[in-house]
Amino acid sequence: MTSAAPSLSLTGKVVIVTGASRGIGAGIAMSLAERGAKLALVYTSESSIALTTALADKINNLGTGAQAITVRADSRDLSSPAKIVSETRAAFGDTIHVLVNNAGHGEAEQPLEKIDVDAFNRMFEINVRGPLFLTQAVQPHLPSHGGRIIFISSIGAQIGVPGVGIYNATKGALNSLTRTLSNELAPKGHTVNAVSPGPTESDMFRKLPQDVIDSVLEQTPAGRVGTADDIGAVVGFLAEEQSRWVTGQILNVAGGLV
Repeated sequence: MTSAAPSLSLTGKVVIVTGASRGIGAGIAMSLAERGAKLALVYTSESSIALTTALADKINNLGTGAQAITVRADSRDLSSPAKIVSETRAAFGDTIHVLVNNAGHGEAEQPLEKIDVDAFNRMFEINVRGPLFLTQAVQPHLPSHGGRIIFISSIGAQIGVPGVGIYNATKGALNSLTRTLSNELAPKGHTVNAVSPGPTESDMFRKLPQDVIDSVLEQTPAGRVGTADDIGAVVGFLAEEQSRWVTGQILNVAGGLV
């Protein structure tokens, strides 16, 4: 369980979290559940069924009034956005208050000479196309005012971590979408922000070459790897009403790494 939330600030709010089975996604889901949210936990693979089900059970027994369902959907499937929205509305009603586009895909070291078209397409489909079209599908179901769209980016888009150029480029695209969509949705009273984690304990981070991990940690003033709770706390704030004047921002949550 993450640190106690100051209040049940998301009671009754319906939230979709993609990539919710483990790591940062699970940390985000718990942070929102501690605030009383109703959550659709989206996962992709059969190997994630048990993890996501266990997380939903934990949330449903948290005692904060939070509720959770699980939704299996592959972000590479063009029908997935409609499925996610449909199952969320069937469980919790027509309005979706918050979307957290967390699902992402990174691959082992791929310097320039090893980049191939399949890897390029795969990462852009999962990391950019999926979040974009899910956001499009959710937009008509946002409340009349106060909707929240939150993208999970990466500090790699800003500092150019070597060997993961495609991944960094996909996160740079999310940063651009954040700024553009914030301008489009601000007149409707909605906010759009991105959270940009630095080195954070996760399956994806562990896939990086050890020399890259060591180099990034040496450049991190806080001197440690972040946790899913660190990221979840910031996402929790962005989902709340009190973040209403924050939009179009890329928030580095990286222990001082810039």
